[in-house]
Amino acid sequence: MEPTLMIRTAAVLLTITALGGLAMAAVRFASDKQPPAWLAMVHGLLAAAAVTLLIYAAATVGLPGLALGALVFFVIAALGGAYLNLNYQWKQILLPKSLVVGHALVAVIGFVMLLIAAFR
Repeated sequence: MEPTLMIRTAAVLLTITALGGLAMAAVRFASDKQPPAWLAMVHGLLAAAAVTLLIYAAATVGLPGLALGALVFFVIAALGGAYLNLNYQWKQILLPKSLVVGHALVAVIGFVMLLIAAFR
């Protein structure tokens, strides 16, 4: 498989992931409720699939520098998402809005970098 196809496949997965993230953020910011657990699980699963694909691509066929940089941002965002899930969602404590925004900003930076790498 060629790197561009894997990057674009990861970008599609991350686009769906981002839509789920926006839905979860809308629930959290519009009310004092937690996003549904099933949505958080699907969000994390799709993001993990995309990150795994990027790691596989980096290890086998190589990725351009911008895509590698995006991968670093996604790993940081994944760690932040796991922290949000385990320390707040799992314990049914409201997600701190500042951490949600921080998680989203890191992911968006990685997403933009990946899109540039995919369609350059």
